[in-house]
Amino acid sequence: MALQVSSAGFPMVVHRRRGGGGAFGARAVSSESLTTVKGGEEEKVKLGGSDVKVTRLGLGAWSWGDTSYWNDSGWDDRKLKAAKAAFNASIDGGITFFDTAEVYGGMFMGVVNSETLLGSFIKERQKVDSVEIAVATKFAALPWRFGPGSVVSALENSLSRLGLSSVDLYQLHWPGIWGNEGYIDGLGDAVEKGLVKAVGVSNYNERRLRDAYERLKKRGIPLASNQVNYSLIYRAPEENGVKAACDELGITLIAYSPIAQGILTGKYTPENPPTGPRGRIYTPEVLAKATTTFDC
Repeated sequence: MALQVSSAGFPMVVHRRRGGGGAFGARAVSSESLTTVKGGEEEKVKLGGSDVKVTRLGLGAWSWGDTSYWNDSGWDDRKLKAAKAAFNASIDGGITFFDTAEVYGGMFMGVVNSETLLGSFIKERQKVDSVEIAVATKFAALPWRFGPGSVVSALENSLSRLGLSSVDLYQLHWPGIWGNEGYIDGLGDAVEKGLVKAVGVSNYNERRLRDAYERLKKRGIPLASNQVNYSLIYRAPEENGVKAACDELGITLIAYSPIAQGILTGKYTPENPPTGPRGRIYTPEVLAKATTTFDC
C-alpha cells in the first residue's frame, strides 16, 4: 500500500465524517469547506475557494533525499528506488497529489533535493502515462529573506528543480520571524504571474491564518489551504481554533503526518520503536500509551 510506504509526512486532505463508527468516529472531522468532485476513477476535492482539485490522499516527499531526520542519516540507491516505487505505487493506486518543499532534502537537510527527485519521477512517468499530477511545494521563511520578490524567486527556483512551468499549490512553509505581509504579497504576485494555480500556508495559527486570508482577499485571491500537523493522536487543530477558522473561511485543512510519522500503522511498538530522531519523540513510553489508546 502506498500509504504504508511513505510514513514520512503523508499529507491527507481530510473531510467531514458524519455519524459515529468506532471509538474515533465522532471526532474524526476536519474542514467543512471541502467540495467533493467526482472525476475519472477517483473522487477529488477542491482546495478552498480555488479551482484546483486534488485526490483526497496525497504523498508527502519530506523523506526523499533527507539525511537530517529520515533515512538513518544516509541516502543511497536503495532508498532512491524505494522513493520512486512509492511514487509509482501512489499513482497506480489513484493518488496523484504530491507535496514537497524547497528545504526537503536540500539546503541543510540532505544530499538530494526532494523537488529534484519528484520532478525526475514525474518526467519519467509521463513518458509512458498521461496521468494528471498535482504538485504542491513550499517557501521557506528564512530570516534573511525579505519582501514579495523573495517568494517569487524561490518559487521560480523550485519550478526549475521540478522541471515544471507552474505548480498547483504553493505554500508558506511556516510563519517568518518578520516580513510575513511581504510573503503573503509574494503569494499573490506568484498567482498573477501564472506561476501557481492556488496558494496556501502551513503551520499557521488562527490569528495568522485570518490575517493571510484577509490580505489575499483584498486582491481577489483565495487562501486555499492551511497544512498542519493533524492525526488521531495529535488533535490540536480541533482545540486551538485552526480547524474552526478553516471551516468558517472556506479554507481547506490539509493534514500532514496523519499517520503520525508511521506510528499509527502498527509497525512500531514499545519493543520496536522507530530509529533516528523519531525514536526520541516516539519513545517506548509514548508508544505504550498510544497502543493502550487504540486497544480501547
